[in-house]
Formats: sequence, structure tokens, C-alpha cells
Amino acid sequence: MTSIVIPAHNEARVIGRLLDSLLAGLPEDDTDVVVVCNGCTDDTARIAAERGPRVRVVETPVPSKHAALRTGDDHARGFPRVYVDADVVIPGTDVLALTEHLHDATSGILATAPERQIPLAASAWRVRAYYRVWQRLPAVREGLFGRGVIAVSKAGHDRIAALPPLMADDLAASLAFAAEERRVVGAARVVIQPPRTWRDLIKRRIRAAVSTAQVEEHQRPEEPSARTSTADLTALLRAEPTLLPGVVVFLAAAVAARRGAARAIRAQDFGTWLRDESSRQN
Repeated sequence: MTSIVIPAHNEARVIGRLLDSLLAGLPEDDTDVVVVCNGCTDDTARIAAERGPRVRVVETPVPSKHAALRTGDDHARGFPRVYVDADVVIPGTDVLALTEHLHDATSGILATAPERQIPLAASAWRVRAYYRVWQRLPAVREGLFGRGVIAVSKAGHDRIAALPPLMADDLAASLAFAAEERRVVGAARVVIQPPRTWRDLIKRRIRAAVSTAQVEEHQRPEEPSARTSTADLTALLRAEPTLLPGVVVFLAAAVAARRGAARAIRAQDFGTWLRDESSRQN
């Protein structure tokens, strides 16, 4: 039985669209969906429960994604196990495509994630320019992070369960697997709503900068990093010179995020979650 764990903190505006997409393509008897409402003060739990007995709703007063994931593990019934952020949309059939690669223990694949689909039409031009560059970066194309969905086998779960509580749980999970142990599955797609404004993009990038710094504090120097290098950007420009305006925007966002993250990193504040509300608009 495949278990799907969805941590949700005040996601009343978006949890319904995710669950409707999931349930439409999932077999009733072979999948287990657990929504962990953590610290919710809105109707997230009620909306999730309205989807019927195929969705089990667990409530906890602690507003923590890491705690919600562990709570979901305590209630989940099987493997492979799929962790899905409440604000993305992925069809149930695509979840099954992710788990196909995890049933064969001889494949060596311990973790999978879907391709990203990021609809940018409603976003400001600088946000669109940023993502045109970001999506082309090697680490972004190959890593499992920034997709809102990660599926793991039992062995893969044992690997990530040993990780410390980190803000960038998806980045840490991605880095926990060697390239040959993880796979981005082309047959699966997840829709990720981007920020609509520059201000909300910078919120996301500050959060990413803070969480990346936290991940690196727990790494050994020889372990891999997902940071973007000057060489990465130079290679992009050589291949696509028309990306120059986007690279300028990308660098501006990186500088703004670094400045915004500096105080939190100095204070070791790895608990403040800067949330982008613009991407949760209907």
C-alpha cells in the first residue's frame, strides 16, 4: 500500500484542489492518504475531511512541518511513501508513476520526484525572468528539491528519517541520496504555483537562503551543495545569450535574499517561515 502524507498549516484555500486531483487517479484499496493539519486556525481539517473516508485527517496543535511529517509517518500504513506539500497539485496517476520506480529493490532507486510545471502567466515580469533562469540550473534540474513532492522506498525513508529537523527538508532529503539513488520521473508532473510579485519571490528566496545555511551547518565540507555558482550562470549564458536579462534579475534576487537572510542566520533563527501568500490565490 502506498501512503501519501500531506502536512498542512492553514491551507484551506488550496487543500481541496490537491486532494481532488489526487483522489481522481488513485485506486481506492491500494493507497492511504493522511493529511496532518498542524497548528491550523482555519478550515483546513474540515475541507480535507469532506473528501470522505479515503482521506484520514490528523490534527496537531504544533505548527511545524517537520513535526507534521513525523506525525504523518506515525499514522501512515505503507510504502512507498509520498510526501506532498498542500499547495501543489499532482494527479493520483502521476503519484503512481513515481512509486513504480520504488517497488523494485534491485533498481537502486530510493527516492523519486516529478517534473515541475510552473505557470508564470500571472506573475510579474521579474518573477518570470527569475524562473526562466532558475529552472535551467543543473542542480535545480537534477535535484528532488523545490518540487513539493518526494516519494521514497522503505530504505529511502530510513535514510531521511535519520535527518535532523531542518527548514529545507526537501533540500536535505535530495542531498541525502546520491545521483544514482534518486530519479526525476518524466512521466509525472506537479503544478507549482509561483509567487506573483517580486516581494513574495524575495520572501521565498530569503527562506531558501536561511534554510540552505542551516543544511550546510549539518554537512561535512566534502558533501554536495545545491548552491548556484558563477560557472553555472556563465554556462547558461554561453548556451543561451538571450538569458542575460534573466541572469541580471536572478543575481539581484540573490543579493536581496542574502541581505534579508543575514540577520536570521546570525541569530540562528531557523524557525521563522516567510510564507508567500500570493501563490495561494485562486
